[in-house]
Amino acid sequence: MTKREFSEDWATFFDPSTRVRRGLCPVTLQDGITQSHGLYFEQHGTGPEKIIFLMGLNSTSFSWAPQVNYFGRDPRYSVLVFDNRGAGHSDVPRGPYTTKGMAEDVLALLDYMGWKGHRDFHIVSISLGGMIALELVDRIPERIISLMLCVTTAGSRLPWYNLAPWKGTSTLAKMLFVKDTPTLIDMALDMVFPPEWLEAKAEGDPEGRTNLEVKRVEITRRSLVTRHQTTIGSLSQTAACLTHYVSPARLHKIARTIPKVLILTGDEDNMVSPRNSEYLKSQMPEAELVVWEKTGHALQQQWPGRFNALVERVMREGREAVESGSFQP
Repeated sequence: MTKREFSEDWATFFDPSTRVRRGLCPVTLQDGITQSHGLYFEQHGTGPEKIIFLMGLNSTSFSWAPQVNYFGRDPRYSVLVFDNRGAGHSDVPRGPYTTKGMAEDVLALLDYMGWKGHRDFHIVSISLGGMIALELVDRIPERIISLMLCVTTAGSRLPWYNLAPWKGTSTLAKMLFVKDTPTLIDMALDMVFPPEWLEAKAEGDPEGRTNLEVKRVEITRRSLVTRHQTTIGSLSQTAACLTHYVSPARLHKIARTIPKVLILTGDEDNMVSPRNSEYLKSQMPEAELVVWEKTGHALQQQWPGRFNALVERVMREGREAVESGSFQP
């Protein structure tokens, strides 16, 4: 796919009143495989505490809306979100992709934004975004204050071990052949949220709707401002998941070189089994493991207030470890 030029007319799901910058970050890779391409990004807020959010498979930065709305309006924070290659407004270079290559994308974006300082920013990652984060942190540990690894995995040398649990794998396969947007939305919701939660009344909803009804409306609105993902983009991102692997030695190194690491999972995750988070903890003893009950894969959307509060705690503890001198890599 030919690299495109950014247009201010591109639709966004985020509040423009908090946005200070957006565009396409140019990425030129010299691996002989990946085409040069552009990453779509937005920065919200100008506070001293910097956060970059890394999204997962086949989704866009707009899935971080509850976090951008919360942190972007707080004068303490600067929030950076972006679409991974192969999704959203970002380009779709030829695949297959790897998590190492996608981490190089993020590094290019951080340099482009000038986020290069020592202990300069926090990382919040989910699913494929967590896999990318592990590769990124292994390259630039000195820049990072805290790291959240949500519903993610260290992967395996054997690609079939990296498959999602059956419900997630079968649903993803079926979605490749579905063109009807309402059907796709219902399939995605059933895949990333627990049935009991979807059927429950949405907290604080003035119309008394269920979570399923609220999320249908929200994701339909998002679909209207999101470029439809191509089959090549979806399959190339999937290839990155299937080939992802971070060795125990590298996990030990990451845990020792980041002031605060937190691993978060839900006990009803259909995409990344909670045992992957347990394994991460076993190889990263310095990290904190948190398991949320009755929680699915999209935990930042299922429990936004609880998630945002946890992000704030992790950032605070990371910053305190740096400033107190208690952290010694």
